[in-house]
Amino acid sequence: MRKVRRCSRTGCTSPAVATLTYVYAESTAVVGPLATSAEPHSYDLCEAHALRLTAPRGWDVVRHEGEFTEPEPSVDDLTALAEAVREAGRAERPLEPVPAGASSGAGTGRRGHLRALPDPEGD
Repeated sequence: MRKVRRCSRTGCTSPAVATLTYVYAESTAVVGPLATSAEPHSYDLCEAHALRLTAPRGWDVVRHEGEFTEPEPSVDDLTALAEAVREAGRAERPLEPVPAGASSGAGTGRRGHLRALPDPEGD
């Protein structure tokens, strides 16, 4: 399932609709439609920040000339969600019953790593 990406600007919680990328070799900031996945050297921006972006002196800004729209969930997202639910429902192995009076202390494997501790206040 796709997580809603938020604007990268500090304090902004609006959904991202554009991606900002810097082309350092050409002293250019490029603001385009939201990239399909988050990239480490680019920034997601909401519509307000994408439209108001300014670049340092001597730099150019290349901006997308259309409306920025939020991405719609795709069939792939819904299929991935359904598959994740199916996987979670499948049992990899049957649960082994714990014999009465047996300790579930440490050393009994993945399922035996938790144990109850007595309340220090004696309630």
